[in-house]
Amino acid sequence: MTPDHQESTSGERLQGQTGALLHTEIMSLNVGPQHPSTHGVLRLVVDMDGEYVVKVTPHMGYLHTGFEKTFENRTYQQGVTYAPRTDYLHSFGHELSYVLSVEKLLGAEVPERATTVRVILHELGRIHSHLVFVGTGLLDLGALTPFFYAFREKESVQDLFEAVCGYRMNQGYFRVGGLSRDIPEGWPAMVSRFLDQMEKGVQEYTTLFAENPIFQDRARGVGIIPPDVALDLGLTGPNLRASGVPLDNRKDNPYCGYETYDFNVVTSTDGDSLARFNMRLWEFGESIKIIRQALERLRPGPVKDPNRKISLPPRHELETSMEAVIHHFKLVTEGFHPPVGEVYVPTESARGEVGYYIVSDGGSMPYRVKIRAPSFVNLQALEYACVGAQFADLITILATIDPVLGDVDR
Repeated sequence: MTPDHQESTSGERLQGQTGALLHTEIMSLNVGPQHPSTHGVLRLVVDMDGEYVVKVTPHMGYLHTGFEKTFENRTYQQGVTYAPRTDYLHSFGHELSYVLSVEKLLGAEVPERATTVRVILHELGRIHSHLVFVGTGLLDLGALTPFFYAFREKESVQDLFEAVCGYRMNQGYFRVGGLSRDIPEGWPAMVSRFLDQMEKGVQEYTTLFAENPIFQDRARGVGIIPPDVALDLGLTGPNLRASGVPLDNRKDNPYCGYETYDFNVVTSTDGDSLARFNMRLWEFGESIKIIRQALERLRPGPVKDPNRKISLPPRHELETSMEAVIHHFKLVTEGFHPPVGEVYVPTESARGEVGYYIVSDGGSMPYRVKIRAPSFVNLQALEYACVGAQFADLITILATIDPVLGDVDR
């Protein structure tokens, strides 16, 4: 806050230059829920003292998705359809977290090839999400050009998604026990060519946008979140690492063999909007590094757990094996029955820690599903970061926190 701002409070009478008494009041503004800069149907009630923010109250719940209750009324395998819709920008992040939790509950054995493909798609999804962040985040600040640059690569990532499973968004490609089907021939070469394109794109984003003095003036020192506050508020992902805390579940709670990959957990000590923006740029390079290593590890092999009580039998077996027909019928109509228990597997999505807490009562559907969604938790930092800033900075801070409202209203 500036000294003038601190002195100007609600109901206070100030002496104007003409000698007249001026009466100030707090003004409440609605930002959203139908507003492009709220990144979804998020409503912010902002209390303003002149140009300065004194309070921000997020209002959510407008999506009415009810994914958690829907999970409890679908078989475990059918739940794969709903997981990616929770965070439609990094859909593979939620999809992977869900199947890992169910697989831990079942004790499923995922083939090495399926795990490697999962890592590739998980990191491609992270790149996809960060590309949308770069394009729409700067669009919020009035810069139109970055949107077209970032979406050039975004469309290329979605081409890869479409080639592997037929869908550009909300893929539902993973399965409990592996993948729905193997990757198409020539797909690894397509990924490799995209990585070359992406490396050039990151250089352009850095030169044209991240090092732009106008953008730096808008973002540097704005919305600072110290590391102790970030931890107290439960921040995870790039928002936490931008405040100097090197927490990354790929390193600290490794899954899918991430402990065998060579990559760095990049951090910044600034904790401001510029640091949160730069975190995404730096993470592009680390994701590219991981994908290149995974491509080298791809070996021919199965992509599903061979247990016929978990995975559907191959189609050709249905023509000659009655046992295969029975397994197919039981899995499609009823699903499998995990043992009684509860499980939670934390993973690292583009927005931070995501995990599915699943309780099984031994039936074919989960008894309880609770999603630990990073966007919901990260929104807690919005008021802390915005109070004392100008109204124009509120949009900057919200953009760099990078919420997805499907991740909030789940």
